[in-house]
Amino acid sequence: MKILLAGCGDIGQRVATNLDSSYQCFGLRRSPFLFSDRITPIVADLADQQQLVNVFKGKIDIVVATLTPSSRSEDAYHKAYVETSKALSTVINQAAYQPTLVIWVSSTSVFGEHSSGWVDEHSPPLPTTLSSKALLQAEHNISELRCKHIVIRFSGIYGPGRHRLISEVESGIGRPAEPEYWTNRIHSEDCAGVITYLIEEHLSQKPLESLYIATDCEPVTQHKLRDWLAMQLGVSLTEQPSSRGLLRRLSNKRLIKAGYQFAFPTYREGYQSLINSLSD
Repeated sequence: MKILLAGCGDIGQRVATNLDSSYQCFGLRRSPFLFSDRITPIVADLADQQQLVNVFKGKIDIVVATLTPSSRSEDAYHKAYVETSKALSTVINQAAYQPTLVIWVSSTSVFGEHSSGWVDEHSPPLPTTLSSKALLQAEHNISELRCKHIVIRFSGIYGPGRHRLISEVESGIGRPAEPEYWTNRIHSEDCAGVITYLIEEHLSQKPLESLYIATDCEPVTQHKLRDWLAMQLGVSLTEQPSSRGLLRRLSNKRLIKAGYQFAFPTYREGYQSLINSLSD
């Protein structure tokens, strides 16, 4: 069983660690990268169709695409998501040996900043930024695949190496209780866990949806989350109003119904684990 981890950053490498050693994992990146022995490196550009044709001559069974733009520019987002998704879809549809599953990682930012209330997979996307519009266009390109494909929209990812919020709280930056801005989060270990779970369910021939929101089980206001973190870290906060915030709460009911069990079901377990690791 050959699995192509396209992009193969932190999340992709965690997926390879989760999978049984019987799987052959290949990590595709634009430039040479030193992976663990668990991953065989492939140097290729996902936006280059000819290079992809050569990759898929290797008879790939499953593709997991976890891509990251090289910068925050419009061109970088267009290449990382729109161009690569189009090239991937075109090449796979023309391949003599097609994967049985493609998992494409997207973001809940496609819902836009003005969606409010509870949001699930039936809620219409309302992208307002160039990056979220590129992400949604990429999802459309992936939907043109003739093989089984799943789009996963992750909420805000935190975990090892993703300490921005903890750093802000340690600096004493709090948020007011009103207006009630929400944050939806998922630990990076659960990101990899969701992908791994869907791969295994697919191979067990379980019926799967084509779209999942992946977020933990308890959305929380920015005010409450920062106050809780401050208590764990033993620091005092000064409330600083935010110029922007999200009004929406994300539902993971479809993912839970599919049978996934979170390693870190709420921010409490996830951030406590992260705090413990930073203090070791």
